[in-house]
Amino acid sequence: MPNSNAKLHSNHRGGREASRRELVSRSLQSAHHCLENQDFGTAYAHYLLVLNLAPELKTSVKETFQFTLFKWAEELDSLARVQDLFNCYEQALELYPNDEVICNSMGEHLFRMGFRDEAAGYFHKAVKLNPDFADAKENFYRVANWLVERWHFIMLNDARRNLTYLKAIENAVRSGSTSVLDIGTGTGILSMFAKKAGASSVYACELSKTMYELARDVVAANNMEREIKLLHLKSLDIEIPKDIPERVSLVVTETVDAGLFGEGIVESLIHAWEHLLLQPK
Repeated sequence: MPNSNAKLHSNHRGGREASRRELVSRSLQSAHHCLENQDFGTAYAHYLLVLNLAPELKTSVKETFQFTLFKWAEELDSLARVQDLFNCYEQALELYPNDEVICNSMGEHLFRMGFRDEAAGYFHKAVKLNPDFADAKENFYRVANWLVERWHFIMLNDARRNLTYLKAIENAVRSGSTSVLDIGTGTGILSMFAKKAGASSVYACELSKTMYELARDVVAANNMEREIKLLHLKSLDIEIPKDIPERVSLVVTETVDAGLFGEGIVESLIHAWEHLLLQPK
């Protein structure tokens, strides 16, 4: 009897596997037929089914799936079906999370729709996945020119200004302010000054996705990625101990610009003092 049950289970499994293979085969045929008729939406749906039923086919159908996705995305874009377009890319990235071509294409759609910061994130990921991907590099530099304000370059090349900041931070750290929060870190230069001055804990927040990614690269290039905790957050949204484990003893910032008249430096510094700084005794 046990042998009979085992045989039944084996036959059942074999039947299910045969059914799966048959469904995959039919879906592939239907996808090819739809592509021939330029019915890209239905072809895309068939490929989703195939890849979910037979993930072992991911490599073999990858290029055709990409072609189908991009053609369907063009149609959705022309029809202003923005949410459907993004849903398709999210589905595609679930199947191919490390595909630089899909990341780059997603970024291109975001950029055209005005979501430049989000687009920069996808372009940056594509370049990280494949540093030789020329289209992604060109796209990332193009969107960075929109997002990285010119005054960043002026400030970074102002040696006198940088030396003044460095000395002020060194004096504060030597006076006992050893835990530091850098608000609006930009390239991360003040955070690195703090760490080099001897601060035991350095945290940095940056709201712009592009500048956050840039700061990560700069900090890593200086071998400080394990010593400086970077947060893609607005200072007002930082929570203790969720985001940083402690109140800090020093806040540094360079957000002195037009933000002074909006929600920039004044609001950020008041918030930091009330919620993030150690209170004086």
